Amino acid sequence: MKKLLILWDIDGTILHSAGAGRRALQAALGAVFGVEGSLDGINLAGSTDRLIIRQIFSRFSIEFSEGNLARYLDGYIAELPAALGAGASRVLPGVREVLGQAAGRPEVALGLLTGNVRRGAQAKLDQHGLWGFFPVGAFADDAELRSELGPHALRRARGHWGAEFPPGRVWIVGDTPQDIACARAFGARALAVATGGSGLAELASHGPDAALGDLADPAAFWEAVGAGG
Repeated sequence: MKKLLILWDIDGTILHSAGAGRRALQAALGAVFGVEGSLDGINLAGSTDRLIIRQIFSRFSIEFSEGNLARYLDGYIAELPAALGAGASRVLPGVREVLGQAAGRPEVALGLLTGNVRRGAQAKLDQHGLWGFFPVGAFADDAELRSELGPHALRRARGHWGAEFPPGRVWIVGDTPQDIACARAFGARALAVATGGSGLAELASHGPDAALGDLADPAAFWEAVGAGG
């Protein structure tokens, strides 16, 4: 019986993709709309792909319509494999071990809660053989605001495992203040990891339920989410 649901962010938490997403967005801008220009100053951390694209379209005076969004996302997904291959994408310390241990714990359910669209999430995780660890998730396809993604992930987890996950047994693992706020938005708990752009002190100031510098010690992770031993 699954009793603990752990929902993972991807970028800065599971892996660093070495700027592949930004490079793919830049390349797609030219390929789809014939627009050349810098994406400097557009903050990707903690945002959803949909919100990031809204900012890009605003900067370059592209109409934010569902048609343009779909075209741009298709272009982005087409560019992403090359961008990932050109960078030094890497899984962060301890993550592979934690995921492997979770697969051997019958009480633990794993899912994603990420600002990536589903196709982008799969491309990034497939590169490292990690997509199969996550049978459910919530993605930028579901909502523009990260704070609205939690109920989608919870609904899919209930449907997949046929189990109820009370808020105190649902954890968001992420590297930004937005991940903590997302957990709060639907009553989940937050484990902040300082493996992205935010330091441990900054993350702690947002009041997560637990905070770690990294996940290099899997035992510390399990202790943090109340599943030690």
